[in-house]
Amino acid sequence: MQAALSDAGIHASDIAYVNAHGTGTILNDINEAAAIRRIFGDRTDELPVSSTKPVIGHTLGAAGGLELAVTVKAVLENLVPPQINFDHPDPKCPLHLPSDGAVPCTINAALSNSFAFGGINASLIVTKPL
Repeated sequence: MQAALSDAGIHASDIAYVNAHGTGTILNDINEAAAIRRIFGDRTDELPVSSTKPVIGHTLGAAGGLELAVTVKAVLENLVPPQINFDHPDPKCPLHLPSDGAVPCTINAALSNSFAFGGINASLIVTKPL
């Protein structure tokens, strides 16, 4: 995530939405939440985060591309997708997960995470077209 921010030449404070890899597995979600908190610090409490997987499932090799498409649409529509099938927050994953429907939000930049087996991880930044 830090490398993506550096490559894009923007700051963590510029990100208005994070599309998490969010596999719904204990260790992966705890580690991703901790990494998000490391990058965004106290902003994590208010920064909207959601995952595409509860809606479409884990599409394995296609997951990153689909998650990126959702992130692009979120930026273009200024709309944070909701985190569905989410009833009870896990204190080990302290993230702001909007679960009451899509949330209108000005999104000039968003981050999409895609993590794979064996530590093959990618984070991409999406910004509004100029």
